[in-house]
Amino acid sequence: MTVGMVGLGEMGSAFVERLLLAKVDVIGWNRTKSKGEALIARGMRWADSPRAVAQASDVVLTMVTNDAALTAVTDGADGVLTAIAGKTLVEMSTVAADHVRSVAAKTHAAGGILLDAPVLGSQVSVQQGKLLIMVGGDKAALERVRPALEAIGPKVFHVGDVGQAKTMKIALNLQLSTQILALSEGLLLAVKSGIPRDVALDIMLSGATASPMLQYRAPLIKEQPQKAWFDCTMMQKDLDLALQLGEKLGVPLPTTSTTNAWLTAARGQGLAHHDFSILYYVLANAAGEKLEIPMAP
Repeated sequence: MTVGMVGLGEMGSAFVERLLLAKVDVIGWNRTKSKGEALIARGMRWADSPRAVAQASDVVLTMVTNDAALTAVTDGADGVLTAIAGKTLVEMSTVAADHVRSVAAKTHAAGGILLDAPVLGSQVSVQQGKLLIMVGGDKAALERVRPALEAIGPKVFHVGDVGQAKTMKIALNLQLSTQILALSEGLLLAVKSGIPRDVALDIMLSGATASPMLQYRAPLIKEQPQKAWFDCTMMQKDLDLALQLGEKLGVPLPTTSTTNAWLTAARGQGLAHHDFSILYYVLANAAGEKLEIPMAP
C-alpha cells in the first residue's frame, strides 16, 4: 500500500515518520517543500501537488490547519479530488463537521470514499506510539486502510458517520484548555499564598484531580518548550469550532467560552505563539504577577 500525505506540518511530519518506520511507501506534499526535506532524506517520495499525491497513492491522508486549507488542497485543478476515483481520502485535520461532510460529498461525486479521522494527542503521542485515531465513515473502507492508520497510532476507533469523528474531536479538545485554566487558577492561589510553584504543581499532579492530559502537559508550566506542542492560536481555533457547534445544537458551553476569552488575552499579551499551557502566565499577568517565562533549552 502506498500512502500519500498532504500537509507536512508538525503532526503530518510525525505521521510520515511513523509510516516510514513501519516500512510503508510514502509520498508527500506540502505548500512549503522545505518542511519535507528531512523526510525526503529518510525515504519519503516528493510530489509536486496534492493531485500528484493522489495519483501515486492508494490512500491519501490530509492534515492541514483549517477549513480553508482543506478546501485549498482538495479542490481545484491540482486538488486531491481530481485523482481520488477508486481511492480513499482520510481527512485527519480538526475542521468543522459540516465542512468535512461537504468534502465527503464531493469525494463521493469524484468516485472516491472519505473517512473522517481526527486524532487525539500531540507530536509526542505520535512519537511514543500512543496516538488515538477516531474514524467516521464506511466501516469496510476503514478496514482497508486500518494497517496504515495503526502504523501511525495503535488505537483506532470507529465512532459513526462522517462528521461524527470531528464532533468527537471538538468535544475532547475543548476539555484540554479548560483543564489547564482550572489548574492554573488553583496553582496561582497557592503561589500567591507563598507556596513554591513547583511544590504546589507536583502535589496537584499527584492527586485525584490530575488527568492523564494534565500529567503530561502541566509540567510545561515549569519549562515551556521552544516550539509549542499546540499553540494558543490553534487551540482557540478549536474552541471557536466548539462554540459554533454549541450554538447550533443549543448546548451552553460556559467554561469553553471563558477559556476562549483567556486565549484572547494570551494574544493580547503577545503569548499566543506559546503552548496553551502558557495560560498560567496569562492569568498571573492579570493578577499583577509579572513572571519570567522559563524556556526549555
